[in-house]
Amino acid sequence: MTDEQTVAADSEQAAQRGGDEWQDYLGEDDGRHHTVVGSIKVLRGLHSPQLNNERDVLVYLPPSYGHTSRRYPVLYMHDGQNLFDRATSFGDEWEVDQTLESAADEGLEAIVVGLPNIGPERLNEYSPWTDRRHKQGGKGNKYVDWIIHTVKPLVDRDFRTRTDREGTGIAGSSMGGLISLYAFFKHPDVFGFTGVMSPALWFAGRSIYPFVQERPFTPGRIYLDVGTSEGSEELHDVRRMKEILTQKGYKTGHDLMFIVEMGGAHNERAWARRLRRELHFLLGIPLVPQKRVHAADPL
Repeated sequence: MTDEQTVAADSEQAAQRGGDEWQDYLGEDDGRHHTVVGSIKVLRGLHSPQLNNERDVLVYLPPSYGHTSRRYPVLYMHDGQNLFDRATSFGDEWEVDQTLESAADEGLEAIVVGLPNIGPERLNEYSPWTDRRHKQGGKGNKYVDWIIHTVKPLVDRDFRTRTDREGTGIAGSSMGGLISLYAFFKHPDVFGFTGVMSPALWFAGRSIYPFVQERPFTPGRIYLDVGTSEGSEELHDVRRMKEILTQKGYKTGHDLMFIVEMGGAHNERAWARRLRRELHFLLGIPLVPQKRVHAADPL
């Protein structure tokens, strides 16, 4: 049996055993303040035959999920422990659940799959290239294959998802933004939209630039952003990527949204602040103006 056949067989076994293992996510009675809202499911210790490790997988379900038979778009997001619960996050949380719950009446509904990182393996898994200075990276293809061939079959089997590429997206910040942009261009048959927040484009000698330049134009939506307090180098890197995407044929306001947030820092609070606009764009749902407008202007 080839390595590809072994991975496929392991993934199929994972799908077969995953159907009755989803549990309600409840904050553990550990003295910490849990902040989850809405319906979130968790699958404990999902094994990755591609990476030979395990982690929990979280699934947020939209408010109307239990009252309709419709299928929902799916967004796979990295650093899953930072998305829904301040008790498990690194500092602040993204407030993905609060954002979607509050915007459901506007038609902004999606299934969000949270994929926690595994601490020391984060840099390894979030880049397909090795960074010489950090001596990490290089497992990005295996990580994306885990999402596509192990996680996605489970989610598609057990929840009412849209399985088409137009209904499937991937998003993250920093290194998570890097691997999301990579996955969008590497697997255009799977992902139809991507959210790339404050991406670590510098990693591995900026290998992402020639990769994106050489890939064919991929129809879909790309959200790209950065904050002015992240530093001049980060601003330059992200603006450079925006120019590459524009040269490839992506048009601002149509299939590309580029945001520079004045004063935005490289942290979860800033990403939470920009999340609502990102989700509206990626899901193609018109944004209803809010009473409080943040200083984030497209350039």
